[in-house]
Amino acid sequence: MSKYTTIQICDDSNVRTIKMNRPERRNALNATMIAELIIALEHAADGPCGALILTGAGKCFCAGLDLEELRQMESRTIEEHLSDAEQFAKLMRLLYDFPKPTIAAVNGPAIAGGTGLATVCDFTYASSDATFGYTEVRIGFVPAIVSSFLLRQLGEKQARDLLLSGRIFDAKEAHQLGLVTRIIVHPQILLREAFNQGLCLLKNSPEAMRWTKGLLGEHVRDSLDLETARAAQWNARAKQNDDFREGIHAFLEKRAPLWPSLHKKTSKYQPV
Repeated sequence: MSKYTTIQICDDSNVRTIKMNRPERRNALNATMIAELIIALEHAADGPCGALILTGAGKCFCAGLDLEELRQMESRTIEEHLSDAEQFAKLMRLLYDFPKPTIAAVNGPAIAGGTGLATVCDFTYASSDATFGYTEVRIGFVPAIVSSFLLRQLGEKQARDLLLSGRIFDAKEAHQLGLVTRIIVHPQILLREAFNQGLCLLKNSPEAMRWTKGLLGEHVRDSLDLETARAAQWNARAKQNDDFREGIHAFLEKRAPLWPSLHKKTSKYQPV
């Protein structure tokens, strides 16, 4: 098994747990973690495990993309940004199309891309103090890749509410919306309950579950291929937006952003 630096792998009774392990950065996604998650998912898909749990180390599930790393990437080209976006899109698709049952154990805040990872799993178990939010617009970014999945899960009206407001919502509302399968009142037993769900799933026919997931994925595969490719282009272009640069700096400097777009003529935002 590969040696990882940003994630941990644990196998127990044919249930594999992948733990995002950057607690000092609230398990924020950087290029290394995304690459390691992709490798780990590919290995698990071809390996003997019958179910997969995704969770985070410490008190946070995943805070989304690491904004400190993004600030250091300001000089990157549009092609480099596109490559990064395609990597994240690949991660989301691997999790969405994973041939075995997946369970997210959301042990704390799941923000932006973290919300995407949590809710694209087959089952999403959340501690009662977990929070969610597609907060990209708050930093001048576009929630491009997660939008395709959210539209399918909630429909357009509710997706617009969450994506345009960027508001944080709790586990109770996430459950009411259908983004969370079950709320675990006591956070300390969250992982145990997710593991028990994995054991229950192991009683089913592995082949039948694989075929069922394949069938569900086949219904939307062509449209999702097109949408995620287009979304990666929007994602890359947004990283060259002046509002995005200002949003990153304002967030890291803990101040209100001064949006450059307020002082220039509005034009149609084209991803390519």
